[in-house]
Amino acid sequence: MTSITEATPERADLARFGYSQELHRRVGSFASFAAGFSFVSILTTVFQLFFLGYGFGGAAFFWTWPIVFAGQLLVALNFSTLAARFPISGSIYQWSSRLAGSTFGWFTGWIMIIGQILTVAAAAIALQAVLPSIWTGFQLVGGSAANSSPSTPTGAQNAVILGVILLLVTTVINIVGIRLMTLVNSTGVVLELLGVTAIIIALFSHTKRGVSVLVNTSGAAPTPGSPYIWAFLASGLMAAYVMVGFDSAGELSEETRSPRHIAPRTIIRALVVSGIGGALLLIAALMAAPSLTDGKLATVGMPYVVEAVFGNTAGRIMLVDVIIAICVCTLACQTSGSRMMFSMARQQALPFHKVLSRVNPRTGTPIACSIVVGVGAVVALVVNLPQTAVFTALSSLCIAMLYIGYLGVTGPLLLHRIRAARGRPSEATAEGIDERGKKLFSLGKWGIPVTVIAVAYQVLAIINLAWPRSLVYDLTGHTWWLQWSAPLFIGGTLIIGYLVHLRLRGGTMTSPAPEVIKAEAAA
Repeated sequence: MTSITEATPERADLARFGYSQELHRRVGSFASFAAGFSFVSILTTVFQLFFLGYGFGGAAFFWTWPIVFAGQLLVALNFSTLAARFPISGSIYQWSSRLAGSTFGWFTGWIMIIGQILTVAAAAIALQAVLPSIWTGFQLVGGSAANSSPSTPTGAQNAVILGVILLLVTTVINIVGIRLMTLVNSTGVVLELLGVTAIIIALFSHTKRGVSVLVNTSGAAPTPGSPYIWAFLASGLMAAYVMVGFDSAGELSEETRSPRHIAPRTIIRALVVSGIGGALLLIAALMAAPSLTDGKLATVGMPYVVEAVFGNTAGRIMLVDVIIAICVCTLACQTSGSRMMFSMARQQALPFHKVLSRVNPRTGTPIACSIVVGVGAVVALVVNLPQTAVFTALSSLCIAMLYIGYLGVTGPLLLHRIRAARGRPSEATAEGIDERGKKLFSLGKWGIPVTVIAVAYQVLAIINLAWPRSLVYDLTGHTWWLQWSAPLFIGGTLIIGYLVHLRLRGGTMTSPAPEVIKAEAAA
């Protein structure tokens, strides 16, 4: 096995960007795919938020899935282009900095860190959607399955408690090292893929209605007097929440062997497999659900369908697989967030950067970053302890933040593509070869149209995610600051970020944009 101190092509490649190899390269092709797939984690997110999509749009909410998938695929294609050219940890921050300058990149990275911490918290509380369904003893607050709905006070409080316990476990795994993390994550992904396949086959073999159910709006909850389109847009929050995190392969670039070749492909593969698997899972569930109108699809969601089809014993076995998926999803989210934080700290771009940028030589992991992300997620849960909208609010808020971070990459990339089309070469569009002698991943002549549509989609998605819907952000129905919490939180994040950046500018923060285009073209 290659020693971390041994000279390797990847090590030399990283040095051209001005960084030394501190993280251990233990990630292969499948582990890279697993990082992105487990972040998306269709079992986690579909089981967690099926009730949200159905509750807003009825069965016809399914069509938000292909719409979001198409938009995110365009984003992923752009990310793959950049992953081939900048194989560096903290990919979103690094890409944005190189495309738009260190200040713009800093704010993109800052938003991503906050968004990732919230995503870790949102993934952890997904346990509440499953554990009490397996055994009522997991309902630590209230002690009854009837009190386990995430929208009830006892369900929300129990979700926080279970989430905190899970975060303690994932933090320990991340601290131990990338070898254990990839082993746990890859094993979990294999089990999730097997579970998804088994559930889809079983549901399709127990259908109660045809595919016409996909245009059925029964059970939808539009605002009285409003057209269905507004309920449909709200139901799209479920799909938008699921299909993020595919860029995790880029976050682990410095720990991946042959990252210029592997990362671009695994970014796309993670999203495509998730998109197809999730679509089949939704269709099968809607066709096999015992009833569309008894209210359970809009409250209990997917666990209700699985238990009804499989029966108590087999259904609970399948739900155990969902629990595994939730655990590895939380683990992958935390790993990705810690690498983003490490990448910024290494540039002296965060407070306490000396501690945060320290990599344990034995484990090859930024231990302090893993702890900070874990603690941050715990804080996000604890402050939401009395909030009955904790599921929907956290989910929508964290994904809105990630979408803004993604836009901080694709927006500047579009400008670079336009300049390159006018004869002004860009590092982001430079040609070259990867570690295996193949041409770097590129969109060629399709670069500009793909990026234009991707940017337009992202802007519309951010507006939809942050829209102040009381049924998403304020289940009390009368607390204005909860209803407007998304724009308020995003604005507050930017203001605090400005103050932090203002302080750092007077320090020793360095620019993360070395000139490597000539070396890139000659590679």
